[in-house]
Amino acid sequence: MDLKRTLLKSAAGLSMAAALLATALTPATAFAQAKEQYFGIPSYRVGPFAAGGTGFFGGIIDYLQYVNLKENGVNGVRMTWAECETEYNAARGVECYQRLLKSSTGQQMHIFEPLATPIAYGVLNRVDDDKVILTQYGYGRSDAADGRVFPWVFATMTSYWSQMSAKLNWIAEKEGGVAKMKGKKIAHLHLDSAFGREPLPVLRRLAKDWGFDLIEIPVAAPGIEQQSQWLRIRQERPDYVTMWGFGAGMNSTAITSAARINFPRDKVIGVWWAGSEEDVIPAGDAAKGYIAAANVPSGKNFPLVQDIEKVVYGANRGNLQDPKRIGTIYWNRGVTAAIFWVEAVRNGQRLANKVGQPLNGDEIRAGFEALNLTPERLKALGIEGMLPSFRLSCSDHEGAGVVKMIQWDGAKWNTLTPNWVSSDRKMIREMVEESAAKYAAEQKITPRRCPA
Repeated sequence: MDLKRTLLKSAAGLSMAAALLATALTPATAFAQAKEQYFGIPSYRVGPFAAGGTGFFGGIIDYLQYVNLKENGVNGVRMTWAECETEYNAARGVECYQRLLKSSTGQQMHIFEPLATPIAYGVLNRVDDDKVILTQYGYGRSDAADGRVFPWVFATMTSYWSQMSAKLNWIAEKEGGVAKMKGKKIAHLHLDSAFGREPLPVLRRLAKDWGFDLIEIPVAAPGIEQQSQWLRIRQERPDYVTMWGFGAGMNSTAITSAARINFPRDKVIGVWWAGSEEDVIPAGDAAKGYIAAANVPSGKNFPLVQDIEKVVYGANRGNLQDPKRIGTIYWNRGVTAAIFWVEAVRNGQRLANKVGQPLNGDEIRAGFEALNLTPERLKALGIEGMLPSFRLSCSDHEGAGVVKMIQWDGAKWNTLTPNWVSSDRKMIREMVEESAAKYAAEQKITPRRCPA
């Protein structure tokens, strides 16, 4: 089966066998080891967003498996996990959080990565009490970058606010500078959800500061019906459309709708959840020229990716149904998400003087806040060029704040920006601190003190 057929099938849904498997907790392969670090994995392998879920969570599991097979875990501590199907549904996500909180052997979960803004919002007020780290890999609450107010939430490595700022910086550069943005018109076509509305504060602020007109165009979930929205775009004739969609159905519909009204695809700038192979292949030739942001590029030209294919899939332990998806954007994202987890465990063992021992929530959080992906560390991990160099701290739970811009040529993604595109870090941090302080006041939270 070729990649195109595989991705189309993934976007439509999985086989009955896979669906049955995903409806219940799925324990990881049992290891007869006394020392284990347990992870709960709230995946979605069925429903309208299954193509993304199978790739991302498949990448996570493949990297955890790789660490076990290649290194016998982290200093002898094996990675174990259990999986729970959320269907990208907030209520189910909260149920999965509760079910995954304890493993079958009684070990507590200390990292929760739902890859869903609605689920992240649903468990936000639970993680502090449970000492569970809520990782938001390029989604969720952007103000959670303030670790003083959100000590258990990590907006690693680039938030939605930073992504939108970087995208607009790139657009302004194309237009000849910020001054040239005055009088331009930008339509924000977005899923009508917390996810779709999250970047609006940045758009509204920059529309005011730069002088461009902002048109906000929501799309009801799951985003398949967009006829009236594109009629409005045709009438308004914006210079650019920032497309904030998720799921192959919504994204491919937006792309084909743009083609239908002859709106230039290189003026449609997608969020990174609208910038995977799964989003463009179903749109066919209509997707040629379409541009999206990326927090991780696609490709198998990274030593780590090649070694996972050799070590994990060579041992017939891979999680993907079709290994041809190795190196696609969603899978690469999943691998790098798991790298953050494992690096946090590695750091935490060192900081707590518990090398070779499982960690508790406080110790893993300390490991996250010590995350420092230097160019040398990225090279040692085999992911040079796959992630930017960045570090976290007690107060900064975001890190990089950068993106790459990619363009689809009909067969593959090409990188338009060899270097990472920066957001306005000063502006975004001011917004983060202002919003976080407001949240702290509403929730009667006393921000923790962090080292200067």
